[in-house]
Amino acid sequence: MELLNTLYVTLPESYLHLDNNTLRLETERETRLRVPLHHLGAIVCFGYVGLSTPLMHRLAEERISLVLLDQHGNFKARLEGALSGNVLLRQAQHVAAGDGAVSLSIARNCVAGKIKNGRHILLRGSREAQEESERYALTRGAQDLAASLRALPIAKDMNVLRGLEGEAARHYFTSLNFLIRPGMREVFHMEGRNRRPPRDRINALLSFVYSLLMSDCRSAVEAVGLDPQIGFLHAIRPGRASLALDIMEEFRVFADRLALSLINRKQIIAKDFVEREGGAVLLADDARRTVLIAYQERKQEKLSHPLLHETIAMGMLPHLQARLLARTLRGDMAEYPPFLMR
Repeated sequence: MELLNTLYVTLPESYLHLDNNTLRLETERETRLRVPLHHLGAIVCFGYVGLSTPLMHRLAEERISLVLLDQHGNFKARLEGALSGNVLLRQAQHVAAGDGAVSLSIARNCVAGKIKNGRHILLRGSREAQEESERYALTRGAQDLAASLRALPIAKDMNVLRGLEGEAARHYFTSLNFLIRPGMREVFHMEGRNRRPPRDRINALLSFVYSLLMSDCRSAVEAVGLDPQIGFLHAIRPGRASLALDIMEEFRVFADRLALSLINRKQIIAKDFVEREGGAVLLADDARRTVLIAYQERKQEKLSHPLLHETIAMGMLPHLQARLLARTLRGDMAEYPPFLMR
């Protein structure tokens, strides 16, 4: 799959060769793809993909980055030539992070994407609701998020923006209860978002799925060559992948939808959780395996990217958004475009 001058190799047991000035992809000794090297800016390999040594040398010479991820999308390594542009990209990222106006613009768009996608989920739920009370609650929640969206353009500093994001999150999580089927609602009722540790079952499930999503977003940021610790919306703290958290915001609803699906289909039930002393609630080991399988399956589902007009796997979205952010930081785009659900 070739997107944004990047070749994503997701076929298992693929092998990449250099064929004159062309990259050749084989599976089971059959040529599946040929791509001229001058069309490529990067190659991202998922899982066990083989590469010839001549190809790796040529990629380094042509300044085409090679990124290796494991089969789950976790970052493993990156091969770059001596004159890689990543140092310039990271320099641009650091300059942007120190520019209040630029930081606010990127952070505002991340928040806008998060709120718009959350509102999309609530509106969809209101249309499918069986009870009038549920329909009213979900519609009201969507209206509250619309009000938060209208306030975003007038947020003049990061503190105001973060306050608006927090207010929108409270409205959203209050409404989330009404997306759980009535038969499961008592078991999985939540009183807002809580963590470190989670204190109810749905928060425990959300925290686990968010951790998987966070890992994917960090891998995407590192694969592009950005510094995962230098963010815009999230404050910089030692050990915190602030930029990965920024990218993650617009995709939280995908994690929420997966959690709701597991609950409503009764793939995850009350006995799948363990309560610890002090009130912490955690997923049991068997339940974690269930969630991991469902998460990987969900990442393979296809959707249309509204900006690129390409049909792609959901698991590729963080990588595409990280590349769009890199283009923004380089000055190739006027502002960062968040991913918006349709």
